[in-house]
Amino acid sequence: MLLAALPVIAHAQDDLVKKLESNKSDSAKKKFIFKDDINIERTSVKNQASSGTCWSYSTTSFLESEMIRMGKKPIDLSEIYTARCVYLDKADNYVKLHGSLSWGDGGECHDVINMYAKYGAVPQSVYTGLQYGTSKNKFGELQAILKGMLDAVVSNPNHKLTPKWKEAFQKVLDTYLGTVPEEFKWEGKTYTPRTFADEVVGINPKDYIEISSLTDKPYYKKTLFLLQDNWSFDKVYNVKMNDLAAIIDNALKKGYSVAWAADVSEKYFSWKNGVAFVPQKEWEDMEEDEQKELFNGPKKERIITPELRQAALDDYTTTDDHGMHIVGTAKDQKDNEYYIVKNSWGEKNDYKGYIYVSKAYILYKTTAILLHKDGIPKNIRYSLNL
Repeated sequence: MLLAALPVIAHAQDDLVKKLESNKSDSAKKKFIFKDDINIERTSVKNQASSGTCWSYSTTSFLESEMIRMGKKPIDLSEIYTARCVYLDKADNYVKLHGSLSWGDGGECHDVINMYAKYGAVPQSVYTGLQYGTSKNKFGELQAILKGMLDAVVSNPNHKLTPKWKEAFQKVLDTYLGTVPEEFKWEGKTYTPRTFADEVVGINPKDYIEISSLTDKPYYKKTLFLLQDNWSFDKVYNVKMNDLAAIIDNALKKGYSVAWAADVSEKYFSWKNGVAFVPQKEWEDMEEDEQKELFNGPKKERIITPELRQAALDDYTTTDDHGMHIVGTAKDQKDNEYYIVKNSWGEKNDYKGYIYVSKAYILYKTTAILLHKDGIPKNIRYSLNL
């Protein structure tokens, strides 16, 4: 079973990108006319390449925008340093749970905040994670070896775990991703990952809140969100569905960007065209000509209800696929509202790495958002007791 599963782990992100590249129309950019409204300052578009580290790229981009918002000089932070820290902690949980935990590149937005709080941060120039001889991330072999090693540990051939497995696991990470420097120079001063995070990046991890909307859990309380990649079993604040949009809108108006986790596996999420919306019909219910015309200009959207949203979470039509960074708002020629979303798949789409996502899509397909608590409207903060 392990050998059958490994290609899925190694190539899931590549397969997702290829699938989404097929959701396209040659005339979409001519038929959708967007006028940007709010644009939060951010750093350049990156490429996570063949790795499932979108959660780190998106939330690291978010932290870089937070630095800009705070009046600091933006720094290209190392996404793979954070991912490496996650792999260490996730491996510990995997072994403690005797392998009954999802393993792979995946993670959640809160992982970046948690690792920042625990392990600090480093610049990209100090830790690229490209120790294994490629110019871009390519994690298939690495993850296959890590999974095989952990499963060997869990099988417990000595009938008692030794303390050496963690050391061996870390040596594999050192070999493929590089050894983390205890100290490094940055602009003439010496830092550790901890002091760099505290003195240069300067965010307070306690200021950041993760939020979702679930009808089967109490509103305005913290609840465990059962997702495969929530390996740390963190809790999220649960709000009503329309609060998700209200929170994002308020944050953007006040200059706060938002880290966004969502399902992007739908045919109406077109990475190539840089447009995502919710048509009135599902893809399989459309006639062939309707499918061909899907991205040839704005369409009427489905009305999203809390019940529809929850049903999609429950029946696996909404899955925890991808993390991105919401950086602004826009409208199309018919005055429909969209969010400007920064992705981490490079610049090979119609909007050079960005995608316009409708408000309906956000309400329907969001799994969670993460933002600074001051970006949340006061009435909702009061309900959340923040």
